[in-house]
Amino acid sequence: MRIHLASNNAKKLKELRRILDGAGLHGVEIVPLSDVPPYPEPVEDAGNFAGNAIIKARAGVEATGLLSIADDSGLCVDALNGMPGVLSARWSGSHGDDAANNALLLSQMEDVPDGKRGAAFVSTCALAIPDGEVVVSEGRWEGTILRACQGENGFGYDPLFSPMETPGRSAAELSADEKDALSHRGKALAGLVPEIAKLVR
Repeated sequence: MRIHLASNNAKKLKELRRILDGAGLHGVEIVPLSDVPPYPEPVEDAGNFAGNAIIKARAGVEATGLLSIADDSGLCVDALNGMPGVLSARWSGSHGDDAANNALLLSQMEDVPDGKRGAAFVSTCALAIPDGEVVVSEGRWEGTILRACQGENGFGYDPLFSPMETPGRSAAELSADEKDALSHRGKALAGLVPEIAKLVR
C-alpha cells in the first residue's frame, strides 16, 4: 500500500515511518510531496488545526489518488492566550524561520514568571481516503517554555519547549524514540494507525 504524506519535511517523514514500523505495518510505502507530480499548495484558511489538516489531506488525495496524510500543528502558549497556535510556523512574519520564531517567542515571554510559562504542542493529523472519508486524530504534549534554546535535535520550537515528562530538558534534547513516545505528532499519528491497519489488511 502507498500513502501520500503531504509534506516534504524529512523529520515528519521519518517520524511516520518509525511509528508505522513500530506498529508492525511494514508493507506501507510513504510517498512524500517530492515523489509525486507537483500540485498547487492549498490555502490553509480553516483557522484551526483540524480544518487545515483536512484541507491538506484532501488536496493530496485529489492530486495523487492515494490515501493521504497531512498534519497541522503548532505551539499554544498559555501566557499568549493560546498563540502562536495555527500561526506557529510564521509567527515572526516569514514562514518556517525557526530561529526568528524562537527569538520572537523568547522576547514575548521575557517577563513571564516561571510558574506561568505553561504551553502545549498540539498536532492534528488527517487521513483522507479516496472514497471521501476523512479520519482525524489529535495529540497534545504539555510542558513549559524555557528561557533559552537547548539542544540540537528536533525543529521548530523544540529547543524552547520543556516537556512535562522531562523537566529541565527541551524537546530538542530527546532521542527520536523518546520523542515518538511523548510528542503531540507521535500521539496524533499513532491515533491513525488502527485505521491504516484496517486498510492494509
